[in-house]
Amino acid sequence: MKQIGVNLPFSKTMKVLIGLNFVIWFFGQVLLEGYGGVHLSRWLALYPGKVIFDGMIWQVVTYMFLHTMQVSHILLNMLMLWFMGAELEARWGSRFFVFYYLTTGIGAGILYVLGVWIHNLITGSTLALVVPVMGASGAIFGLMLAYGILFGERIIHFMMLFPMKAKYFVMILGAVEIMSILTNGVGGGEVANLAHVGGLVSGYLTLLAATAWQRRGWKRKAAKKKNPGLRLVVDNEKDKEPRYWN
Repeated sequence: MKQIGVNLPFSKTMKVLIGLNFVIWFFGQVLLEGYGGVHLSRWLALYPGKVIFDGMIWQVVTYMFLHTMQVSHILLNMLMLWFMGAELEARWGSRFFVFYYLTTGIGAGILYVLGVWIHNLITGSTLALVVPVMGASGAIFGLMLAYGILFGERIIHFMMLFPMKAKYFVMILGAVEIMSILTNGVGGGEVANLAHVGGLVSGYLTLLAATAWQRRGWKRKAAKKKNPGLRLVVDNEKDKEPRYWN
């Protein structure tokens, strides 16, 4: 069994994604927001209440390119993006990899907003509506799901210590996130566990849709081979040789 992290490629796509995250974090948040007083996060972080009631729907996209001021937050996310994403990109190609990454990140944001809204309607609590969410973790969890499905037999080290198969690693993380939601609540704690679960769900739905689309393409190709669509027409006019065309 192969271990993760051996000879991982660092493609142009990966450089752009990781570089974009670091540029926005350092120049936009650390410098402009932290020292220049520009309230970037107020407009680009994910505030469920602003998305629902103020129409700031772009936040379900922009939030995944922001991170907290803790260096460990962006560092761990970008390391996971590289570790998991490198092999997925090599397997899928850059185009579908970027599509999947963005789709799971946006899907995680949408599902988080919907979950918080439903929680607000049921309980009346408004806390989660006004607490901002930022980070690429939703998309990272989507990558974890895909990695666990495609490379489930690979050995990775849980908490950097315990070796286990990738599929069990993903199962454990998913269970931890669900338990965290049940114990801390939708808006409890400093971690948006619901967004992480949203990334897993979005990843699964995206893979289902992509598989169905691929199978549809296979069926079309098979149908064309069986019935190429040629018509045999015979011109039987007198004094003419029979002619055939399609």
